[in-house]
Amino acid sequence: MHRIFSFIAVWLGVTGNVLLAQDLVWEDISRGNSNIQAVSVNPLDNRIIFAGFAGNLLKSDNAGQSWRSVLTIRSRMRNINVLVTDMVNYNVVYAVTDNGLYRSNNLGSRWERIFRGKNNLENQCTAVFNIAQTIFLGTKAGLFISRDFGKSWHRDNAGIGKNAVLNIDAALKQNTVIYLAAVNGIFKSKDNGRDWEKIFLTYSRETADDEPAEEEESSPEKISGIRFVKAGINNINLLYFSGAKGIYKSLDQGKSWERLNEYGLLNRDVKMLCLSENSQIFALSQSGVFSYEDSHWVEVSFGLAAGKLNYLALDNKSNIYVSGEKGIFKANPGNYPFFSRQSLAQEYLEYEPKIRDVQAAAIKYAEVSPEKISGWRRKAAKKALLPQVNVGLERNSADLWHWEGGSTTKPDDDILRRGRDTVDWDISLAWDFSDLIWNDAQAGIDVRSKLMVELRDDILDQVNKLYFERLRVKSELDNLALEDRNKRFEKQLKLEELTASLDSLTAGYYSEQLRQLAPKQQG
Repeated sequence: MHRIFSFIAVWLGVTGNVLLAQDLVWEDISRGNSNIQAVSVNPLDNRIIFAGFAGNLLKSDNAGQSWRSVLTIRSRMRNINVLVTDMVNYNVVYAVTDNGLYRSNNLGSRWERIFRGKNNLENQCTAVFNIAQTIFLGTKAGLFISRDFGKSWHRDNAGIGKNAVLNIDAALKQNTVIYLAAVNGIFKSKDNGRDWEKIFLTYSRETADDEPAEEEESSPEKISGIRFVKAGINNINLLYFSGAKGIYKSLDQGKSWERLNEYGLLNRDVKMLCLSENSQIFALSQSGVFSYEDSHWVEVSFGLAAGKLNYLALDNKSNIYVSGEKGIFKANPGNYPFFSRQSLAQEYLEYEPKIRDVQAAAIKYAEVSPEKISGWRRKAAKKALLPQVNVGLERNSADLWHWEGGSTTKPDDDILRRGRDTVDWDISLAWDFSDLIWNDAQAGIDVRSKLMVELRDDILDQVNKLYFERLRVKSELDNLALEDRNKRFEKQLKLEELTASLDSLTAGYYSEQLRQLAPKQQG
């Protein structure tokens, strides 16, 4: 009887934690509007919200209870990529579109197009940032700057060139520092955009590890892996950027970088970042919305049914806004019990192998470890230490036949006789020490290295998704009523399926660890 009571108490405790961890409720404020591409909330009055979808810009004056159209884009290129409210004059709103840059000086009542490119790439605007009378505009064809509040524009060629700009941000302090993310790197300007310093090089999937690669030539079409840059709000030295391989942080304005722990992130490819007033960082990926808590990521998008996620925004009341193919959703994490989710996760992880160990097992089984590539390079370099051996063998028959002569007393004089064959041989050793620096084998290693890195990334992404999906299913299973036999069976079956998938990637390592870590049954 005591054991039954204990089981019920534990089950209720776990269920209570699950319910507590799901207190972040997402409210659909789109009122039937779908495929929302961008959102902006007025920094002074969070009842004023702008939302854009292809060809149309909507405004709400009542926190999403109703919407009205304030701008229609009649063009074949109609996407609204970014919506920005001026951080000084809150009446000024920018709509960054594939048909140029639009601006309203009166909270969306009237709009004018203040930039139109000379060609299709210039016309596709991707980012905007305004400081006083200076406007920085990112396009698919590079950076354009206006120093007279949009009356005239000139292209900036200081390092960025005609490479596509991804986003622009700034640390708004006494000495403003502007940051720009482009496909050819991340740039910093301390003199209002007159000069730019590259603070992060492009990196690509060819990199043999998770660190940035050496700089190489890039083009607007090349995928560099860079996604988004975000400057600190209250700390001028704080800087983040996201990319295809995770999120990096700098505490010295980009002079040095460290990669944040990706534990719990599910998908390392983060396309957007937001910072709250207390410097809490939120990340948007294809897998959901995540908050960085105590050196690990916590998903805050449980229960969010937005379909494909497009955009992330915060307001002055710490509300989170997410737009996607099914509309706009809002949640308030102000009293959100992250600690409860953390304690819940620790409870579920108690008898699970660590994700790092599972990843290592998968890499070992697939034989795609970085050490393998390093081994290839070392062996190729040692090739120069081995000499090239040449052996020569030659038969000399110059004296094969000769006359025996010089005597008149011997009976066999003046007779043609057969001589002996002579055999000459030689051996030579040769070294080419230039092979210590580079040899033809290196080219083949580079090709195999690229393929191996791509395979390893795919395997790790698959392991991450399966691992955390299994934890989620365990949580859902505990939250089901005991009498709900059909759903419990489906969850248990799903749990076994995920376990089998992890076993197939780790040669049975996962199940073996589960067996070793399982709590011992007491009699």
